[in-house]
Amino acid sequence: MKRILVTGGAGFVGSHLCERLLNDGNEVVCLDNYFTGKKQKIVHLIDNPYFELIRHDVTMPYFIEVDEIYNLACPASPVHYQYNPIKTIKTSVIGAVNMLGLAKRVRAKILQASTSEVYGDPIIHPQTEDYWGHVNPIGIRSCYDEGKRCAESLFVNYHTQNNVRIKIIRIFNTYGPKMEPDDGRVVSNFIVQALQNHDITIFGSGNQTRSFQYVSDLVEGMVRMMATGDEFTGPVNIGNPGEFTMLELAQNIIELTGSKSKIVYLPLPADDPTQRQPDITLAKEKLGGWEPKIPLREGLTKTIEYFDKLLVEA
Repeated sequence: MKRILVTGGAGFVGSHLCERLLNDGNEVVCLDNYFTGKKQKIVHLIDNPYFELIRHDVTMPYFIEVDEIYNLACPASPVHYQYNPIKTIKTSVIGAVNMLGLAKRVRAKILQASTSEVYGDPIIHPQTEDYWGHVNPIGIRSCYDEGKRCAESLFVNYHTQNNVRIKIIRIFNTYGPKMEPDDGRVVSNFIVQALQNHDITIFGSGNQTRSFQYVSDLVEGMVRMMATGDEFTGPVNIGNPGEFTMLELAQNIIELTGSKSKIVYLPLPADDPTQRQPDITLAKEKLGGWEPKIPLREGLTKTIEYFDKLLVEA
């Protein structure tokens, strides 16, 4: 049994990861300040004797004996990370320093949940891990993009200077149950609008693309990455290479919900990427043949069921 710390463990992805790690027979310590995480996402785990929940902000040092650390703490949707951009940068950068310091002291292996946003608005397609990105360092999204890019630099330098065992993954658009209806992500926005028969708002022409992975595929990739040998540090893309336009996504959701919603178009926000698609060749090679298992329509159906129940209860 390993003792594993998950920062941001009460968030969308973190709560799924906590469940998976417990099911795999580990002891899990969930750390969250509830800025975007919610206790409801992990309350069903509290009676598990191998689960521990701690309210704490990663911008403050934390001391614990653990074998592994998954560093997920950071608001991840534009609505949340732009709400308090200084806080977002501090969480990414100071949080990384604190968790890396902890990993150094207790000799734990540590995984950084980085993001496809480090590629910015890419000028190569699909994106490979050796692409340096095309990012506006002073734009509206820079608090998140540059915070995560700095965190990757910190991880690499703690590894080379202090021999900390690190893993870096770059997460592409992820969706599934336990998302928040007001988190500003495109999948949750479209589903909630469709279920309420409201207009579905597409920013821009609707021809910009994204690649959507179901949350269980991401968690599988994270666990496999943590299990790799110390010689492989990443970064590695974890995403679904299936590419869809915003218009295709909206049409799929309207069809699956039987909604009467109409599609309306609004101006594209500043620095919003026009294309985003992962090259997952490296993940397939290094993570034991990992690749996404859940196709878009199957994942959307499960997510729609979750939101339908959530909206009824609300």
